[in-house]
Amino acid sequence: MSPKPLIAAALACAAIGGAAAQDAQALYIRSLAATCANCHGTDGRAVQGSQVPALAGMPQVYIVEQMKAFKTGTRTATVMHQLAKGYSDEQIHQIAAYFAAQKK
Repeated sequence: MSPKPLIAAALACAAIGGAAAQDAQALYIRSLAATCANCHGTDGRAVQGSQVPALAGMPQVYIVEQMKAFKTGTRTATVMHQLAKGYSDEQIHQIAAYFAAQKK
């Protein structure tokens, strides 16, 4: 048997594995963002008239800055300073990128 079919099969499996890894990463990031839904609404779209800001479509840099300010305590809040401490800097960047990509 020629090695070409084996190589093609191996490449196909690698591509499927890569796609699955991307899907798993996207699901992970979406699940991180979902933790914000109770206050900020599904996909960062706050309920109309809410005192809590919508996150959908906000600039990523702004969200990162605010989350880090909550985390360090330089921005006061009712609960965000406690919640922000539970995220790593990488997770904060992932969440910010997710919300920045959402339509307002």
